[in-house]
Amino acid sequence: MIPDPRPVRALLDPSHETFAAEAAAFAAREIAPRTPAATDAAARVEARAILAALGAGRMLEPIRRGDWRACCLAREALAAASPLADAVFALQGLGTLPLLTTGSPTGARLAEEAIAGRAMSAFAMTETEAGSDVAALRTRARKDGGDYVLDGAKSYISNAGIADFYVVFASTDPDARGKGISAFLVPADAPGLRFVGPQVLSAPHPLGELAFEGCRIPAANLLGEEGRGFALGLKTLDRMRATVGAAACGMAARGVYEAAAHARARTQFGKPLAEFQLVQEKIARMATELDAARLLVYRAAWEADHGAERVTMEAAMAKSYATEAAQRIVDDAVQILGARGVLADHPVDRLYRAVRALRIYEGTTEIQHLVIAGQVLQAGR
Repeated sequence: MIPDPRPVRALLDPSHETFAAEAAAFAAREIAPRTPAATDAAARVEARAILAALGAGRMLEPIRRGDWRACCLAREALAAASPLADAVFALQGLGTLPLLTTGSPTGARLAEEAIAGRAMSAFAMTETEAGSDVAALRTRARKDGGDYVLDGAKSYISNAGIADFYVVFASTDPDARGKGISAFLVPADAPGLRFVGPQVLSAPHPLGELAFEGCRIPAANLLGEEGRGFALGLKTLDRMRATVGAAACGMAARGVYEAAAHARARTQFGKPLAEFQLVQEKIARMATELDAARLLVYRAAWEADHGAERVTMEAAMAKSYATEAAQRIVDDAVQILGARGVLADHPVDRLYRAVRALRIYEGTTEIQHLVIAGQVLQAGR
C-alpha cells in the first residue's frame, strides 16, 4: 500500500493512519484505472475529470483543514498512481491557500468550490525573467477608481487555460521590488486576461502562458494588503513545499515497488534478478533513501501541524532531499527493468519523465540549499 504509514508512524496521529488507507484505496479505485494522458490536450481534459473525482472523494479536505500530514499522505498516494493526479491536487492547494488565509469573502466562496472539486485553481507567479528571483517579476497592477488594472505576462503556469480562477502576483510598486508585490484573485473570464497557449512538457501536464492586457478586476479582488503579496506567496509555498517532497516519495515508492516486482519475476542466467547482489545493492539503497526522504517530509509537516509559523528550513530540507532522492530511485528502477523500463507505456518510464520537474518547481534544489545554509548560518548552529 502506498503510502505505507509504518516508517513515519512516530510523526502521525491515529487519524492519519486511517486517512493513509483511505487515500491509498481512493487512488487504487479512482485514479490508477484511468488511461494515462499521452498528449497535452488529453492531460487538459483528464485534469478536469480528476479534479471532479478528488472533490467527490473528499480528498481535498486536508487543504481546507490545514492538515499538512494528511496532504502529504494524499500526494504520496496520488503521485504513485498518477503524477497528473498529484499535480491537480497540488494546484488546488496552491490556488486556494491564499484565498483561505486572507479573509476575502469572494475568495472564501471560490475556495469552497475548489475544495469540492467544482472549480479549478491556478497559481500565477512565474514569468520568463522571474523564476527563482520572484522579486524581478514585471507584471504590473495599478489602481483605477474602484478597480485594479493588470498588464504583463506569466509563463510556466500550471492549469493555464483550464483554470476557473488564478491567484496572480503583480507589482503595485515596482521600485520596492519584493515589498511592492501584491496578490490578486483573477477569474478566468476577466476582461483582458488571455490564454496565450500551452507549453508542452515531456510528461503530459497542463502548462501554459497567460497575458494580461488591461485586465480589469474589482479592487475587492486584492488578496490581503498591497505590498504583502510576496510574503503571502512565500508562506503558501512554505506550507506546500513539504508536500512536493511527499509527491516525490510517492513516485519513488512506486519505482521501488515496480523494480522489486520485476527483480523477483525476471530470470537471467538461470536465476531471478533479485538474487544478483548488484541488484540487491540498488534496491537496498532505493529503500533506504526513500525512508530517509519520508522522515524529512513528515518532520516538516509535523512542525506545520503543531503551530510553527514558518517551516522554512524543514520544508527546504524535505523538498530538496526527497526530490533528488526520487530522481535517483526512479533512475535505478529504470535500470533494473532494463529495456522494459524505457517503453513509453510502462509506469517507470512515465515516472522518469514526471519526477524531473519536481527538482525545479516551487524552488529549485539549489535555491533550497541556499535557504538551508542561510538558516543554519543565521542561527549560528
